[in-house]
Amino acid sequence: MTGSSGVMLVVEDPNHRRTNVDLRQFPFLLGRGPDNHLILRDSRVSRNHARIVHHEGACVLEDLESRHGVWVNGTRVERRTVLHGGEKIEFGVADGYQVHFVRTAMDLRKLLDVPEVGSALRGDAAAGGDETAQGTANLEKLRAVLEVARSLQNSFSVDDVLHTVVDAALAVTGAERGFLLLFGAEADGEQELQVRSARARGGVFLTGADLRVPRQLIQRALESRRDLFTMQFDPSALDERSPGNTIALLELRSVCCVPLLRINIGKGEQTQMLGAGRSNAGVLYMDSRLTKVDLAGGNRELLQTLAIEVSTVLENARLLEEQRLKQKIEEELELARGIQQSLLPRSLPEEGWFRACGSSQASHEVGGDYYDVMAPSSDFRTVVVADVSGKGVSSALLASFLQGVFLGAAGGLDIPEVLGRINTFMTERGEHGKYATLFYADIRESGEMTWSNAGHCAPLLVRAEGSVEPLRATSMPVGLVPGAEFAVETLRMQVGDRLILYSDGVTEAQNAAGDFFGKTRLREVVQAAQALDCARMHDAVQDAIATFTGGEEQADDITLVVLEFAGTK
Repeated sequence: MTGSSGVMLVVEDPNHRRTNVDLRQFPFLLGRGPDNHLILRDSRVSRNHARIVHHEGACVLEDLESRHGVWVNGTRVERRTVLHGGEKIEFGVADGYQVHFVRTAMDLRKLLDVPEVGSALRGDAAAGGDETAQGTANLEKLRAVLEVARSLQNSFSVDDVLHTVVDAALAVTGAERGFLLLFGAEADGEQELQVRSARARGGVFLTGADLRVPRQLIQRALESRRDLFTMQFDPSALDERSPGNTIALLELRSVCCVPLLRINIGKGEQTQMLGAGRSNAGVLYMDSRLTKVDLAGGNRELLQTLAIEVSTVLENARLLEEQRLKQKIEEELELARGIQQSLLPRSLPEEGWFRACGSSQASHEVGGDYYDVMAPSSDFRTVVVADVSGKGVSSALLASFLQGVFLGAAGGLDIPEVLGRINTFMTERGEHGKYATLFYADIRESGEMTWSNAGHCAPLLVRAEGSVEPLRATSMPVGLVPGAEFAVETLRMQVGDRLILYSDGVTEAQNAAGDFFGKTRLREVVQAAQALDCARMHDAVQDAIATFTGGEEQADDITLVVLEFAGTK
């Protein structure tokens, strides 16, 4: 059996890509094998998994003795089940294909018996028929309208739903044309109505250009009323920008507009329908050139229900888009976390003349913090702590680039040359506005340390005798100014000296009251722990931060590295 069935399948693959498939042939086969109408490229799916047949006017899903079964809305199908519209079909495997069975707008017109409804309306209007009886009949049709409209939401196409609602409105009013207009992008500070769906009776597609009524006229009427309203046009009215578009030339006899209110969907009683003014989402406009009839007569409740339906669809679409965007951001952040963690050293020296302990706790947003300790030779160590501006994958990737440069340069290039090369790359080829603060040091077994601070947080040098010296910035961050030079300084570490390196996530860690951990508190904690080795001093600072923040989520990564010069025995 072939032909139009008024239904389609929305196929979502394991990578969440969606494809619409019209269901035009029966039986319709689903499975892994090449002889299926819908091929599911998943080795866990049976070769011939299921089929959809047409039986006594209904679509029936049958399980073809598949290995993992066929599931509809979470329930396993025992041999066969009738599909009504809106079902989610799965194939018994985790993270696999999902198929949504939905009705189409053509099916809506069949359910509504469009010609008969329109004819009845016009006949009743001409003969002064019983509007109450007609209204009751229309409300009976409402169940079919809402069933299809809600089913179409599963197609993930807002436009399909909007077309469906316009068709339904035309069907129950008898209007010739319908246009669904929504407020779009702002122009000169004002939002303008834009046509999202344009239809004529019988499901004929129109274009926005077919709506020749001045948009400003509709918008003014919309702003002045909240409920269902009809519009009377002054035949002499002109659209100043289009002098030929007089209402008289349009020969309109009847016009009906249904405001679409913004809806805030929440849980329970939190759902709200907002009021007038800019709370309008748009308008459903209908007109007719036939003998003047009251398009709203007997249809007020149905049209208002349709308006609520489309308003709900629009809000659901907005929430769905927010959810998809949030999911995409979370996936990117997870990738960034993976990149960031891969950059960190797997182990740090715990014995010998040089010892270190470090950690980096990624915030929810994930920044570009990076640290490393490299050993070009047994008597030489290179240490770096960097903080790339921004958040997410781009910052993590730039930190990865920095790691590659530092690994390649360790022990072979002078500090100014290393930082100069990084600066040149970032200013000439890097993302605009990206920069990095960093502290870079070469430490020798003799205790001599050569270092440069490129705009980074001032490390704290804790001397064995108890004094604390900040190593302040010697130059600007890398990536800001082409041709920048990076100064270096030299000091000598004594046995028992420790160097505290950190990112601004440490001093800017916040508690519930919004207070910062701060430089003063960090210095006090370090001084109190000066008798501890580097590992226990690191833990003392981490414990102090955790106690201060009280488990509050932080906006930036917290990176802390403690170095200890133990000297040679």
